[in-house]
This record gives sequence, C-alpha cells and structure tokens, in this order.
Amino acid sequence: MTNTLSPPTGREAPPAATRPRRRRRRGGLDGHDRLTRAVLLLGTCLLVMVPFAWMISLAFTPPEQAFGSVALVPEDPTLENFSTALLDADLLRALANSAIVAAVVVLGNCVIAILAGYAFAMLPFRGSTAVFFSLVATTAIPVSVTLIPLFLMTRGVPLAGGNDILGQGGSGLLDTLAGLTLPHLVMPMNIFLARQYFSGSSRDLAEAARIDGAGEWRIFSRIYLPLAKPLVAVIAIFSFTGVWDDFLWPLVITSSPESQTVQLALARFLVDGNVQYGPLMAGVVLVTLPVIAVFLFNQRGFISGLTDGSVKG
Repeated sequence: MTNTLSPPTGREAPPAATRPRRRRRRGGLDGHDRLTRAVLLLGTCLLVMVPFAWMISLAFTPPEQAFGSVALVPEDPTLENFSTALLDADLLRALANSAIVAAVVVLGNCVIAILAGYAFAMLPFRGSTAVFFSLVATTAIPVSVTLIPLFLMTRGVPLAGGNDILGQGGSGLLDTLAGLTLPHLVMPMNIFLARQYFSGSSRDLAEAARIDGAGEWRIFSRIYLPLAKPLVAVIAIFSFTGVWDDFLWPLVITSSPESQTVQLALARFLVDGNVQYGPLMAGVVLVTLPVIAVFLFNQRGFISGLTDGSVKG
C-alpha cells in the first residue's frame, strides 16, 4: 500500500538516531570566545597597571638610580623619596587641607544635590523643567570662562577677609579653605544624576504614604532616601575625585602654603624644568591612596548605581 501522507522524494531521510545533532548555545561563550575575551581583558589590565607599577617602583628607587635600569623592582629600595615629599613639599598639610575641602564638598553634594534632584523629579512646579535644563546647560560652559566671575565673587563675599557689608575693602575668601570649597559645593551634574535616578522611581509609594498622612520630608527620608544608597555612593565618588584632583582653582585663589592642596604641593617638584621624579612619584602614591580608599568604601553602591542606571535605560 502506498503511503499517501508523505510523497516520495527519491532520497530516504536518515533515521533520527543517526542524524547529526547541532550544538545549541544557551547564551554562553564557547572556549574560543572565552579565551579571546580573557586575552583582551588581560591586555587591557596590563596597559592600565604598568604605569602604576612604574610609579610605585620610582617611588621606592633612590634618586640617583631613577633611570639607571628598566627593572620594576628596585635593587636598593628606600623611603627617602617619601620623607622628601612629606617635608620639602609640606604634603601632610596639603593632605589635611584637601581632606577638609573634600569632606565639605562631598557632604554638600550628597545633601543639596540629592534634595534638589528629588524636588525636580517628584515635586514638579511651574517652570521646573526650564530651570532644570538651564541648570544642566551650565555644565557645557568651560571652566576657564568662569574663573574670573568666580574669583570676583569669592573676593567680594561680605564681612569676610576684611570686607564691609558691601563686599569691599578686603580679600574676601581668597586664600582660604572656604574659598576652595565654594565653587564645588553643589555640582550641577550631581543634580542631574539625582533627578534622573528619582525619575525612574515608583510614585505609587509616595501616593500611598500621602494617603496615610505622611509629609513630603517623611516620604523622602523614610521611603526614597534608603533606596538611594547607590546614588549617594556615585555622587560621593564623583564629588570627591572632582575636588581632590582640581588644580586650576586652587592655583588661582591661593597664595600661601597654609592653604595649598595636594595638587599644588606636587607641583613643587616641577619647578624650572628640574623634575624630581622620585619624590614626585612618592607624593603621587600618597595622594592616590585616599582616592582608592574612597572608591573601595563605596564600591558596592557605585557598581549597583551603574547597573541600575543601565537597566532603567
């Protein structure tokens, strides 16, 4: 009897048991792809880490042997460069000044920027969108353009540095830690980050809290602020690195060693073209340690904030 369900094709299909099976990729990487990625990551890590390793090597190398060899491990390691950096450049005082300025800036941004971002996102008012975009637009202004207005504003602070009530007759906040802090106290980019973070949060929680009689401050402090730990970590790291690495503004308004920051202290080893590489690298190592510590302390929140931002799109 002829099979009417399957027309003859002239070629019999192989039995199911003998058919070659295709390997299904379940979203993972095969051995070749994993090896390629590992090689690329290793090459990138080496490209980034070799300068740091060279910096640490020069920090422990005697000055007369700084460029005598290309070995990363010095033959006669010494701590002379660190003592020179701490004493000749007065690096301890500069570290203390930068730490005070950075602490105030981080606190100010974590409080003011987060409150402003929450207000723009969850408490809109008439003209809030225009105010927000005008604020964000200021980030496109070059820093060099704002130096003169900031300098005049810092010098003209009333009743500071010998000024009268009109801000005349004295130096204001020039050559002071308060003057170093003022331009960084609130960074518009941090307000932008806070606003975007809270814009992706659910408004149902706030509505339910208002129905229960909670005020706006209680809604923010009890509901949304505990959920914003990744945002706090991101703003803290960005604010700290921004003010810790700043060189131009301290160079403009400071004139005495008592108010210098770490970047100005390191610049002492670059005078008249005679670069003291050993003490300079030792100072750079000491200045880098607080940045690494701040990142490690906020690492989990920082990575979580970046991941949340990528998921929310």
